[in-house]
Amino acid sequence: MSDRTSPLSNSEIAEALHRIADLLEEREANPFRVGSYRAAAREVEAMSRAAAAIYDEGGPGALQSIPGVGEGISAIISELVEEGQCRLLAHLEAERAPEGAFQRLPGVGPKLAARIHDELRVETFEDLEQAAHDGRLEQVEGIGARKAAGIRDALAGILGRGPASRPAPSAGRDAPPVSLLLDVDEAYRRAADMDALPRIAPRRFNPGGEKWLPIYEVQRDGWDLTALFSNTRRAHDLGRTRDWVVIYYNRDGDHGQATVVTSRTRGLEGQRVVRGREPECRRYYTKRRV
Repeated sequence: MSDRTSPLSNSEIAEALHRIADLLEEREANPFRVGSYRAAAREVEAMSRAAAAIYDEGGPGALQSIPGVGEGISAIISELVEEGQCRLLAHLEAERAPEGAFQRLPGVGPKLAARIHDELRVETFEDLEQAAHDGRLEQVEGIGARKAAGIRDALAGILGRGPASRPAPSAGRDAPPVSLLLDVDEAYRRAADMDALPRIAPRRFNPGGEKWLPIYEVQRDGWDLTALFSNTRRAHDLGRTRDWVVIYYNRDGDHGQATVVTSRTRGLEGQRVVRGREPECRRYYTKRRV
């Protein structure tokens, strides 16, 4: 099906899949998604038969015969075979630069993104969030109070803060109930305190490559769950790294993440809560007391 005279080798395709996984991991994407790209890359790398030949004979559907390659990754491999590149990888590479990443925000085009980067000297969403809250962002030409508020809300969504204007996610089929998330949070922190968990070396804010971040993986009520302490710049700056716990979840294609923190909200002070789902947490604790 491909008319390329020199199709990509398996090692080149695997390298592209590994690179996608690396860039997704830098953005703290769902570990299940990152892991799927890594697993597919390993399978392609180990194959004796060329993935390009499989595609030529049967198209994207034939690629799904490769273990770990589903519909989404088969489309990525197809694009690599046909064009020698893929839009997802190009998009992730472009967004890796601050100016590219900032263009994900509402009302921010290339020129304004460059101005934000140059004038505020911010490199990450966490840096920009701080500037948005301390008033520096509104001093940039082209950003008024209304646009700054929109950017703050967008950043809250990207960073998992849960802006006040956004309704909290319901505990429906697409997200675990707060009771389950809080149980996993408690089990993770207890095991981490006992040094009973394997540790990984996060790429961000870890120049020495130290394996300091405990990771906890468990299956509960049909959900695959992975818990880690937050490794964001904000958590490090505030000294809350071991207080903020990020829980990634996946079940039957429904996946997402939640952040559990110690609340400072009136009526919930000192209690562990799921950000953005405080009303549910309040009901949960009330029911427990009763």
